[in-house]
Amino acid sequence: MLIMSITRVAAKRILKEAGAERIGDDAAEELAEAVNKYAYSVAKKAVRFSAHAKRKTVKKADIDLAK
Repeated sequence: MLIMSITRVAAKRILKEAGAERIGDDAAEELAEAVNKYAYSVAKKAVRFSAHAKRKTVKKADIDLAK
């Protein structure tokens, strides 16, 4: 279950910065969902890597490995 997530507004901002002139709400919603799923997946893997290393702290190296 995702507790924090990027909003549709943030997804629209990302699409604008990527060069989109106009953005449909459905496109922003889909991008937000995709980004949130990816971020959650990376976070879960990073937590497993830190636990495997017998650490409670998730480090940048854990995130790098999880990507």
